[in-house]
Amino acid sequence: MSGSKARSLSSLFCSGSRVAGSKPPSSASTDNETLKQAVSSLGTSSNSASPNYSSKFSKGRPRTNKLSSSTESTAHFAAEILKLEAESALDYGRRHLSNQISSILCGGSSLHSNVSFDQDEAKRENSLKGVLEIPWFPSPSISIDSMHRKEISRCRKQKWIYSTTQERSLSKLVTMCATKLGADATIKVFGKLGRETGVKEYNALIRVCIENARETEGEETRLQQIHKAYRLLESMREHGFLLQEETYGPFLMFLIDLEMVQDFEFFRAFIIDNNPESVARLGYYEMLLWIRVDNDDKVRGLFDNMTVFHCNDHFSLKENYLLALCESNRKDDILQLLEIVDISRFSSTENIEKVFNSLGRLLLEPFAEKVILALKSHGTESGKITNMIYHYSICMPNSTVEAVVSKIRNLHAKLEVSPSPELSEKIIQFCIDSSEVHMALDMVEDMCETGLNISLQTFHSILHACEDSCNYNLVHRIYSEILRNKLKPNNETFRIMVSLCTRMKDFESAYGYIQDLKEMNLVPTANMYNAIMAGYFREKNMQSALWVLKHMKDADVNPDSQTFSYLIANCDCEEDIVKYHEELERSGVQVTKHVLMSLIYAYAACGQFDKAKQVVLSKDIPVKSLNELKSVLVSSLASRGRISDAIALFEEVKEANCILEPKTIVCLIEHLQEREGYLKMMLQLLEDLNDPIYWTEGCWRVILRCVQCKELSMVVDLLKQFKEKIHDEIALQVLFDESFCVIAEAEAVDVQFGIDLLKAIKEKVGIEPSRKGLDFLLTACARAKDLNACHLIWKEYPKAGLPYNILSFLRMYQALLASGDQKAAEEILKGVRKDDPHVRQVIIACQKTFSNNTTTTISKEEEEKNKEEAACCEEGGGGINPKFTKKKEAASLRGNVMDTKKKKKKKKMKKKKEKVV
Repeated sequence: MSGSKARSLSSLFCSGSRVAGSKPPSSASTDNETLKQAVSSLGTSSNSASPNYSSKFSKGRPRTNKLSSSTESTAHFAAEILKLEAESALDYGRRHLSNQISSILCGGSSLHSNVSFDQDEAKRENSLKGVLEIPWFPSPSISIDSMHRKEISRCRKQKWIYSTTQERSLSKLVTMCATKLGADATIKVFGKLGRETGVKEYNALIRVCIENARETEGEETRLQQIHKAYRLLESMREHGFLLQEETYGPFLMFLIDLEMVQDFEFFRAFIIDNNPESVARLGYYEMLLWIRVDNDDKVRGLFDNMTVFHCNDHFSLKENYLLALCESNRKDDILQLLEIVDISRFSSTENIEKVFNSLGRLLLEPFAEKVILALKSHGTESGKITNMIYHYSICMPNSTVEAVVSKIRNLHAKLEVSPSPELSEKIIQFCIDSSEVHMALDMVEDMCETGLNISLQTFHSILHACEDSCNYNLVHRIYSEILRNKLKPNNETFRIMVSLCTRMKDFESAYGYIQDLKEMNLVPTANMYNAIMAGYFREKNMQSALWVLKHMKDADVNPDSQTFSYLIANCDCEEDIVKYHEELERSGVQVTKHVLMSLIYAYAACGQFDKAKQVVLSKDIPVKSLNELKSVLVSSLASRGRISDAIALFEEVKEANCILEPKTIVCLIEHLQEREGYLKMMLQLLEDLNDPIYWTEGCWRVILRCVQCKELSMVVDLLKQFKEKIHDEIALQVLFDESFCVIAEAEAVDVQFGIDLLKAIKEKVGIEPSRKGLDFLLTACARAKDLNACHLIWKEYPKAGLPYNILSFLRMYQALLASGDQKAAEEILKGVRKDDPHVRQVIIACQKTFSNNTTTTISKEEEEKNKEEAACCEEGGGGINPKFTKKKEAASLRGNVMDTKKKKKKKKMKKKKEKVV
């Protein structure tokens, strides 16, 4: 190395030391002399050795120590400077310094070059290729003392080694890099960062290849992704990693799903070559493959070979074969294999549970009892047997929760097995997951009677389930059970109970729970009062909601950001908004995202749109919250009639490559639907919706708007998209019915558009119309007085496989009368039974409406009789006519008396239960 380069490198190291702030300026001269001596001792051999070093590290092999002692000391000192440089706050200066050091080491331009940073980087791209392969923190040599090794190890762990809690973040990072850059580039990036690619990274990259292969439709692209996955597996083998199930399992399942037999055989052999111990587990995937491709000969071949072996070495293979058969629900093979396999020797409890799940799905109760008795005779613990009974019962098909609980109890009694406390907890959780909160609470009462202890967390789960299933009235019963079990509720318990009381508008009980809280020496929290305040605001009881704030002050509970959010969002005028905002600032409460949302909503509600916009312009808003706040602003502007401003803000957000909340886009579509000339804008908004739930709602609104505008081609295209994305025939049918309803209720009825839409739905979308849709079209024909259309729609009923009913005849009768075809109307009327008074009333109403075109076919006496009977039916909800016989009337009265007695008896029983509690 030349003297000028040595001086430049020395000055750079000193400047790096000053940037990092690790040494005072007085020590610069000493470091300068040391560096000059060290750098001048570098010979040309170091340059020639660097490519070999780089290539060895890139292949994942241990670094060899071929450098001289002076080279080692210099490299160590450079690594220390780079470490301090990485911790510096001056990002640009740090990178600039690092690149200049690399330039001097590689023989590039000097320190005083006038070439800019970006131009210099592009110019030296090829020369730096080898240097960038060197990690940021190279492994120290053997001559470095132990203290230095510990320091370097600690630094590397701090920067690059992820703990188990960060596994999800690492997987997400690797997946994102692989999606953007590709698998090969991602491995190179991690290598340049000084992190050796581990099993977690390889697994994430293989998952990306599998996902890409599943999403693609082209055969060539799919094979490319499979080849990339193979290269990753091969790279793992070269680096000495064993291929475990977490690595090859998802990949083999992908091959099985696509029925790629030859590829599966190849990769199976590849995996066995790397990890011979995986033969037994690979048998599970092999059995699944032959079952998937319906190759019974291969399945039978594996089964026959398996039944021959009875030694311990092949038991694991039999276990995996059985698991594959259980997953595929092959009843005969499962029963045959269970005869020769000792289930008590299974490798894990989870595998035994899978077997009993399969027995439950197949309703093989006698065989399940036989296996349980065999396990019981082998001395299996009662807790494990109880768990098997539970897994069998919950997998029984088409069974109610009550039937499952009954089956669990019966099997325990029949097999003489005592249930464990853990079983009761599982049954309660099963009831909660099935939204059977009443039954879960009954189970709790049964446990109390048998003396079993119940945790407070179980009651919390039931309370949350009550909130999700809207069974708010169970809160008092749950509270009684908590006290009965001598459990001490905590703040979270009372918070949920207060919230449930406010949901059912029982504010007195909510305040009562807060009083009980104080008696138990617990301090009420702002969340409890916030729940009461939110309940009052939902009821539009502003005065009581403001009283909650006074109660909080009396209880020495400080309002939090949520409190001020509720207060601000429900302000009626600008003065109140300013008052609560100033009070928030005085109290020192942090201004959260929800407070800002409330400000936007409140200003928009008061008509102060400019101030609502200024909230978003604040510099203190975090970047991650800015999109949500802009979404709230767009929704507020659109709902208040400021469509132009909302669209302008939407375009601004879109130009900044940001995405609004899905519900905001739906809100914008909803209010655009009320305006003329915004159809193209609505279609554009629909394209920006990625959430499937919100896309369904948005597409629904856009289709109905297209029907109103009579855009047939757009309607058909959107219906096709709806069918492809949603895969819900019922929702699609309801959408068709709504479309025909829009046609029937339009001010200017266009029957021809309805007929064209009907034809397009049948031919292009491939779905037959429903009875309700055809009824709407008949109503449209009556309004338009279109006789030809009436006959066309009438013929569609048998084509769609829909027999005519009383409503069809009445609608057709109305349409024919409106169109002036009295003779055809009389023929249709012959097929209508007139014994129902409501039917007769409809016929009379049709004749009166179209009296200019028809003559009366029902006498005045019959008309009066119909009116009397219909009125009587309406008063009694379809009850008894006063002219009916006295016997029927007396029977009805006796029935009412009996119902009253039963109700009184039920009330008495209920009061007795409450007294007992």
